Amino acid sequence: MQHSQPVDRRNVLTALAAAGAAGAVGAVGAHGSRSLAAAVQETSETNAEAFRPTRQFQSIKHMQQAEDLQPGDVIQTLGFHAPGDGGGAVYSVVADKPEDDFSHSRELKGGRHANLVPGNSVNYRMFGAQGNGTDDDGVSIKAAHRFANQHQLPVVQTSGEFWITKTTAIPIRTNVEWGNTIFHIDERFNRKRIPRFAVSSQQERQAIELDDEQKESLLQHLKPGVHHIPELADYRNCLISIADENDQIGFRSGDRYSGQSWDREELFYVEEDGRILGDIAWSFKDYTKLVATPCDDSFLIISGGGFYLSGDNPGEKYTGYYSNGFRVERSRTIIQNQWVGLEPGKHDASMEPRSGFYTLTGVYNVTLENIRLIPWEQNRKDPKKRVGAGTYGISGNRMLNCTFRNLTAEGTRLHWGVFGTNLNKNFRIQQCRLNRVDVHFHCWNLTIQDSQIGLRGISVTGGGDLTIENTEQTGNRFLNLRRDFGGKWDGDISIRNCKLMPVSNGSVNVIYSHPDAADYGYPIGCARSVTVENFQFDFTAAPDSNSPVWMFQIAKFSQNKDNSRHFFPRRITVRNVDVVRRDEGVRLIRIFAPGNYRLDRERDHARPDAGFNCEMLFENIRLESIEPAAPDTAEHVHFQLGSSTQQDYADEFALYPTIRFVNCRQLCVFLGASSADATLQDCTVDRFAAGMDDELCGALTFARCRFAPQISEENKPIYRLNAIDGAHFSDCVFHAARTKAGVRPDLFDQMEIVQINKRVRHHQSNTALGREMLAYLQQQKTELQPAFISMLKSHHALESEQIAEQS
Repeated sequence: MQHSQPVDRRNVLTALAAAGAAGAVGAVGAHGSRSLAAAVQETSETNAEAFRPTRQFQSIKHMQQAEDLQPGDVIQTLGFHAPGDGGGAVYSVVADKPEDDFSHSRELKGGRHANLVPGNSVNYRMFGAQGNGTDDDGVSIKAAHRFANQHQLPVVQTSGEFWITKTTAIPIRTNVEWGNTIFHIDERFNRKRIPRFAVSSQQERQAIELDDEQKESLLQHLKPGVHHIPELADYRNCLISIADENDQIGFRSGDRYSGQSWDREELFYVEEDGRILGDIAWSFKDYTKLVATPCDDSFLIISGGGFYLSGDNPGEKYTGYYSNGFRVERSRTIIQNQWVGLEPGKHDASMEPRSGFYTLTGVYNVTLENIRLIPWEQNRKDPKKRVGAGTYGISGNRMLNCTFRNLTAEGTRLHWGVFGTNLNKNFRIQQCRLNRVDVHFHCWNLTIQDSQIGLRGISVTGGGDLTIENTEQTGNRFLNLRRDFGGKWDGDISIRNCKLMPVSNGSVNVIYSHPDAADYGYPIGCARSVTVENFQFDFTAAPDSNSPVWMFQIAKFSQNKDNSRHFFPRRITVRNVDVVRRDEGVRLIRIFAPGNYRLDRERDHARPDAGFNCEMLFENIRLESIEPAAPDTAEHVHFQLGSSTQQDYADEFALYPTIRFVNCRQLCVFLGASSADATLQDCTVDRFAAGMDDELCGALTFARCRFAPQISEENKPIYRLNAIDGAHFSDCVFHAARTKAGVRPDLFDQMEIVQINKRVRHHQSNTALGREMLAYLQQQKTELQPAFISMLKSHHALESEQIAEQS
């Protein structure tokens, strides 16, 4: 009989300490607040009771060489390859090889086998990982996770370096604590649609089968505004996906996307009694897929680890997307405290795009936090080396209630977006530094808070609540509503306490919506309401910029080729906008075709206020000083509504706004012959045109305003104020005209609202002349007539305008 090999006492103590510490870490990871000493004590007692080792060996090799091991023996190895290498474990000897693949069995002499005994946790050394930079440690890592998944054990590997070359689809279904462990991933062996780590659930998706009556009832309930669907009450704690492949929407415009579209699809989570989480955006006539994905009732946590990537993804031209990291298909997963980057001395040489180091698919309540990663190169200087499609650090499809917190991924124009998704709802980005936030098809409810966004910007499409707060963006465009999906946000946009930092002399804007005149399969438009408050443009990086800065830039048309009409915000509020590091301020918006919009409420002619269906407020905004121009030009203004000719209005759902300007200096407004009410308070008015060949359908009101006209031609009227319901002035001051040559008080009468000692038009109350005008009149020895002064003090539009008729 062969005896077990003698073991060195020092090696025994080292190996037992390492094994005890590993088990203790697993216990702490499982129970959180318990002390390390308590975990070690519990681990020792548990193992002593269940499997008391009767034999000890220095390594797996030494165990396999023993000839006297019998079924029932319990073996302690002090290491996998050598004592103290961290791979020590306990094995149970059995007569035959187990039928399953999860016992991690080692063949012994005489045909017997040693099965790994589950402890409180596992590590990669226990499965043979060497970390020598030559072998593919992924094989051992994959075996460790398969064993951990089978026995519901956490994986605890808090230190060491491991190399993953050809191994893919490492399955993770239990908690992982990587600590300071480093992984080196050889990207030459990346594969399409197969990740390196696959995070999944033990539970399987299932098709939902309903009879005809139940199906009809479901379709009736499934519509916007619904929060309870009783037909799905049996699917509590499930993520529901419903789609109709026979009803295509989201047709992507552009030649390269010809025919690309999406099934009409919804995603929501079912709570108790059929209550649902996730706003419903669409109604359905039918469906071809109805699937329930059970959500685990506990959180899976993957914490720690650093990942060094080789940067040489395979392929020489675009043939599809490669995976190089995690694919998460398990709801209630948290991935945290990780670092992702290139190997020292390496650069991104890939010609094929990556789908994302983190890819989230069909999940509810997943969080990525405290992670540093990199965006990938795309727009290389040499056109032959450019990547043929967007290449991502993070991607996602069908995500509900997911959060990115404290993620850092910054890049230059060379790099593509770190983040791109399709179909996500209730998505939160908090305290992140990202070079791009990109949503292709259908984002519903997006919140960005306390973040910094880089040159690639925020580019989204969808609906619901879009909230951006306390966020800075580098670039010339703050919020881009994607042109290829219709420049659409079907919901409310709120931007508060934010900053845009332009980097070039190109056009600058806060909200950009310029769709093609295409059929997208759904209504398009620039939001249902918009609020922008406490916004700053900081031109530190582009101090010489002289291009216009617009709060909104929208399409010139409001009706597509298929005659579908764009929706328009029922409310626009813009307050407290400033510009620093540049002298010039901002412009507001140009609305070219108000008559073809379709708002979600109609105008009521019976109301005394004419029933306007849209409210706009622009308050305390630093405006650009626009060069003098004729009052009938719509080209150079801060605000434009319609054109100079009579507008054709489709119906009572077209755009009929009431507009307020408060504390805006140097204001230039063109309302043309549209339908609107306009009120100006505490403003300085440079140019104002309302009613050209035809009158404005509405009223004009000016309170505590100063009229300081800038003109380009001396023989034309300075202001045009032709409104059906009149123009009303209260406590206003009229100043001398200004041209490029300077102040011209002699042109005052071209204002036509007030002509010295000749005429006073419209409704006037407590009107005054500017001090430069009074000085000029004194210099010219022109005495103001009492009748003229009386009309400035109070004049009704129904009274005579002429001073002569008052004498």
